[in-house]
Amino acid sequence: MKEKEIKEFVKERYSKIASKEDSSSCSCCGGNEMDTVIQQAKAAGYSDDEIKSIPPEAIFGLGCGNPTALAEINEGETVLDMGSGGGIDVFLSANKVGVQGKVIGVDMTNEMVETAVKTAETGGYENLEFKLGEIEDLPIKNNSIDVIISNCVINLTPNKLIAFKEAFRVLKEGGRILVSDIVTEGQIPDEIRKSFQAWSECIAGAMEKQEYLETIRKAGFKKVEIIEEHIFTEPDLDERLVGKITSVQVKALK
Repeated sequence: MKEKEIKEFVKERYSKIASKEDSSSCSCCGGNEMDTVIQQAKAAGYSDDEIKSIPPEAIFGLGCGNPTALAEINEGETVLDMGSGGGIDVFLSANKVGVQGKVIGVDMTNEMVETAVKTAETGGYENLEFKLGEIEDLPIKNNSIDVIISNCVINLTPNKLIAFKEAFRVLKEGGRILVSDIVTEGQIPDEIRKSFQAWSECIAGAMEKQEYLETIRKAGFKKVEIIEEHIFTEPDLDERLVGKITSVQVKALK
């Protein structure tokens, strides 16, 4: 499978989700029927108060954690969300950084960015912005970000080392990253690894857990540690994946 083909398939699926053309759900990344979206958000770690504090249009139920709850975001900080989608974590972060701070969401899908921008404009948000771009080539200046968050996105890129090197590049010295992502425990069948659909559902591109952590270290980060993790036990999970798919919340420092 070629990287370009994988990326185009993933982009097409998330474009359809943003435009409501795809209402399917998957065991790791959720779907976009509203009831499913809210339940998925809660299952990922978002509280009722958090969900109520942001525009409902920002919630797509596509995450595998709540990085904003663990990143210790402070007032006045500049935050970057790599793969921001509809903007749930951007809006939550905007509430935390206040008027003196700023949050930037970067996503490679036109429809997601357009949806998020419209939501921000309707809500009158002034301390955030959304940019079209890829996490392997961030449209962000060097050493300009205090905190990076990412939610179930880095597993979607075929080249995770480049993505983490980009994160390292844009972070200020002493900056931190908090990533919610999917990793594997043991081997996944080749049939699944070679499935475009499984790539778009956050499974085929998932790295083995220790390899994932080592990739972050190779990018230059220090004090790489798993803050939280849990194994997926959803009833509709492919039986070949039972016990092998784990959601992790990883923190690291520059």
